[in-house]
Amino acid sequence: METDSPPAAPIPVLILFGPTASGKTNLLLELFASSDKPQAEIISADSMQVYRGMNIGTAKPSFDERNKLPHHLIDICDPPQQFNAGDFVRLADIACTEIAKRGILPVVSGGTGFYLKNFILGLNEAPSSDKEIREQLKNELNKKGILPLMKELSSCDPVSAGRIHINDEYRLLRALEVYRFCGRPLSSFEINTPQKRSNYRFVIIGLSCSREELYRRINLRCEEMFRSGLAEEVHALYKAGYTPDDPGLRAIGYREFFIKEVDENSGTRTKWRLSHDIDGVKALVAQNSRRYAKRQTTFFSGMPYVQWIEAINVAETIKHIKDILAESFSA
Repeated sequence: METDSPPAAPIPVLILFGPTASGKTNLLLELFASSDKPQAEIISADSMQVYRGMNIGTAKPSFDERNKLPHHLIDICDPPQQFNAGDFVRLADIACTEIAKRGILPVVSGGTGFYLKNFILGLNEAPSSDKEIREQLKNELNKKGILPLMKELSSCDPVSAGRIHINDEYRLLRALEVYRFCGRPLSSFEINTPQKRSNYRFVIIGLSCSREELYRRINLRCEEMFRSGLAEEVHALYKAGYTPDDPGLRAIGYREFFIKEVDENSGTRTKWRLSHDIDGVKALVAQNSRRYAKRQTTFFSGMPYVQWIEAINVAETIKHIKDILAESFSA
């Protein structure tokens, strides 16, 4: 008599997140790349590190760092391709299963809170994209600009409007697309009762530090990015034909370089050009990065099941994480 096979044991997964410049990459290297054989493999939860050619501005781990500690979901798209939370969850699921089969710990790490939340709790039931409505919204954006669209979203879905930055055209259009398609706010599709996915055994660690320290690190990182050739990287992408009309180039560290020329007769935006004011661009990148870190911190504060660690001293932070892992995964 045949019997059903027992369900597979939940896969142990470490999730480590924190705002930009909180030191995640360095911590992961210290934690898991100190021996000849890596003790973990990293699944990047960064919405912009998926794009090829965007290395400096996304603070992508170097090739040497990735040789020491394998990373997944990095350099898998070209800038014109759209990559969303559904893509992330699907590919992260595959990566976790493959890593676990090798007897290695999967570690999901990054700063894109929406990806992390959907991975932990599962995707919502929002409708798929409607091409006709999306094209209509893009036409409205080109003709009227973004302010009327943001005003419309604030009226029909104030929750989403409060979460979406005015420069995040993709998420703004997506929220309006859902409302126009079904008459229901995108925010209403969210999971109301947080419940971790049963196929994983999560340890969820959030890194925190004071706002002053975080902003200091962001300013230093911004300076280092420009010293490392960020302007040259953006110029190469522009020469290859990429602009903020492509999803990848909307990232902080890239879109600030671009200026949209306006046709004086029609008042419509025509084409992009690069700014020559590098100091002004640098100041804007730092400012937008600080603002993004503030939004990340606010989003992360609502994440469920998190064990928070104040990431000030690297050695103490590593010891704390090791203690949590030993207690959680020893059984």
